[in-house]
Amino acid sequence: MLLEVIALDAVDAAAAASGGADRLEVIADIAADGLTPAPETVTAIKEACDLPLRVMLRCNDGFTATPAELDALREAALRLDALMGPADGFVYGFLTAEGAVDVDTVTALHAAVPHRAWTFHRAIDHAADYAAAWSAVEALDGLGQVLTAGSAAGVADGRAALAEQARPALTMVGGGLRPAHLAELVALGVRAFHIGGMSRHGWGNPVDAELVRNWRRVLDTDVPVS
Repeated sequence: MLLEVIALDAVDAAAAASGGADRLEVIADIAADGLTPAPETVTAIKEACDLPLRVMLRCNDGFTATPAELDALREAALRLDALMGPADGFVYGFLTAEGAVDVDTVTALHAAVPHRAWTFHRAIDHAADYAAAWSAVEALDGLGQVLTAGSAAGVADGRAALAEQARPALTMVGGGLRPAHLAELVALGVRAFHIGGMSRHGWGNPVDAELVRNWRRVLDTDVPVS
């Protein structure tokens, strides 16, 4: 069972590692649902813990990218790549104005750092056609995982879509995830989970190692795995 925790800084990273997280999603600006972090943040987190990272590449609070924004993201990816370890990777994902997966933009960004593992983020939950988006995403070069709740509104509303579309080898569930959802998701074959707000007492506070530890315990001992 993989447990990924959102980290905004080195304090979050150290607490998540202490609580038993397996990996960190590193972002800036949670009010925008996660943007590209500063290189200094990534460096500080690398010094604070040895967990693998997935570093966000996103420059606005939507899911489209202009040509100029794509250029900026490619430059950011190259700067961040120089700071990252061999087990680290990126998180990104883009849609067209019509709500389809923007294959061209994703492919262009991947080409800047083709050696890096990467996760397609919750842009998929905002696609006009969730099933069609899955078909497009799983064909993308180098894809490691897809972070999804099955719905833009979160896991509680996305359970049916997850049941229909989840690919156990690719799916990481996050976005309104609660412990009560885990048994059903594990029964679908999901083995990777992502938490943000559930790892802290509000976004104005840092990650709480004990909350992460509780998730670790539930995943390791309380969820039946067939």
